[in-house]
Amino acid sequence: MPDGVELAVELARFADDKQAEDIVVLDLQGISTITDFFVICTGTSLPHLKAVRREIMQRSGDALKQKASAADGTFESHWLVLDYGDVIVHIFHKDKRDVYALEDLWSDAPRVEWNPEAAAGVSLEATAVTREG
Repeated sequence: MPDGVELAVELARFADDKQAEDIVVLDLQGISTITDFFVICTGTSLPHLKAVRREIMQRSGDALKQKASAADGTFESHWLVLDYGDVIVHIFHKDKRDVYALEDLWSDAPRVEWNPEAAAGVSLEATAVTREG
């Protein structure tokens, strides 16, 4: 079973595989008591939001044996949330992401650098956490 950072990176890769845009992984350890990591991504249309959510949910169950403990939000709200405990995935429609501005709200959280081209299950020793600014 992957640890928090590995799970966050894998979920980001699954979103990337469905062409989610502007994927960011934030490290909230020591900042939030809610979760350790956010994966934030953007879909370009309602069908795209559905496809990204379906891809993440299916592949996390199949490949990682991890199921979201909760899935919230409606497609009409343009904001979907998947809760994996240590990781919360936020899937925004492009028109809503800037409205909620989670990256600004959590600007003190370092970003986790991840490589979308790396194969799933590869060691994440090279994964770095960086502070912007």
